[in-house]
Amino acid sequence: MNEWWSDLPGISRIFFGMAVFFSVFFIWQIIAAFLGMGGDDADVGGFDADGDGGDFGAPDDVDHHDVIESSQAFRIVSLRSIITFFTLFSWMGALYTAKGMAVGVALSLAALWGLVGMFVVAFIFYGMNKLTETGTKDVATCKGSVGTVYLDIPADGFGEVKTVVSNAVEHVRAKSITGEPLPAGTEVRIEQVIGQTLVGVVKLTNKGE
Repeated sequence: MNEWWSDLPGISRIFFGMAVFFSVFFIWQIIAAFLGMGGDDADVGGFDADGDGGDFGAPDDVDHHDVIESSQAFRIVSLRSIITFFTLFSWMGALYTAKGMAVGVALSLAALWGLVGMFVVAFIFYGMNKLTETGTKDVATCKGSVGTVYLDIPADGFGEVKTVVSNAVEHVRAKSITGEPLPAGTEVRIEQVIGQTLVGVVKLTNKGE
């Protein structure tokens, strides 16, 4: 074992060290996900694949940890996918350079493996989130309840409200029934359930009304 390690080129040793380091985090992420711990899969830099750039216009006092978004974005760049990228990148880089492959070629192929891993992991967990969402949420349960505008609702467009759906805090796409623009932070009542992903709301004129 010592002889094998000493015979490795320096770049391979670096790759193997990275591989072990990131593998520990990768395994922890997988275990955490299947135990329902989440594993902190936050977006990095507010980027997601559907191009909405994050939740701009949301009130600053929203606690992200008590929110389950109504439509799970297909997030490519996240903590989990970054760990996946570096885990595959480092392992493949270690194997390729250990076999004597040119460093430039090894880096390119390792990066390709890492990118493929990112997309695969993003797709798997996106599907898992959508299955969980479909099986547990019934928007009809929020009719008549009070919520708070999370993303501005324009007079002739759509935004989002934060309210309780099936005993859990959710974000639901919403429109103003009266045509009145409703800025983020406005308290509203859900008066209509238009579909599984859309509700009609009216502004509360008095708190608790």
